[in-house]
Amino acid sequence: MDADLISKRELLELTGISYGQLYRWKRKNLIPEGWFIRKSAFTGQETFFPREKMLGRIDRIKNMKDDLSLDDLATMFSPSPTEVRLAPQSLVEQGIVSRAALDIFLKTEGTVETLSFDMILSAYMLHKALESGEISLDEAHLLISTLKEQSARFQGKDYTLLFFRKQGIASCCLVSAPADICFEAGTKIISRITVSSCIEELKIKLS
Repeated sequence: MDADLISKRELLELTGISYGQLYRWKRKNLIPEGWFIRKSAFTGQETFFPREKMLGRIDRIKNMKDDLSLDDLATMFSPSPTEVRLAPQSLVEQGIVSRAALDIFLKTEGTVETLSFDMILSAYMLHKALESGEISLDEAHLLISTLKEQSARFQGKDYTLLFFRKQGIASCCLVSAPADICFEAGTKIISRITVSSCIEELKIKLS
């Protein structure tokens, strides 16, 4: 079995949740439909999930469900943009992005008085990529340009930003999540950032 996936049986055993809880959370949109992956197994068709995302999501639900209703959790986990606007400098002052990430973002975006949630999200994803220390400032311009040009095509959907390099040449792309993607030999994935996780983190930082 793919090491990046976890079976439904293993998930229930590891997390201690019931079948009923799992599908109730699905109906409440706490767990995206796209994370339920049907695959052939020796016992027939079975359901699998992206391991890290699913374990992380269930851990957050279990830790927060005593303080928030399921509807409130669904709103927090939703990939829909939140009606938030901030001045660019506020992102640095609130510790949401670094000064370097904001400067690169504004060079691509141009002069703006306030940033929408989608713009804040792009700046935050850029910050996360730079934070890894694996991406140069020049390469960061490629990353933010790709987000600006392509992210609207994924509006309301979960996707992953992949930044990769081969023989010193960098490139990046946006991939629907979950998805199988294969690169030619010698390609190294430098950064992998999932938009749903960034949205969750941002909503907490902005609350």
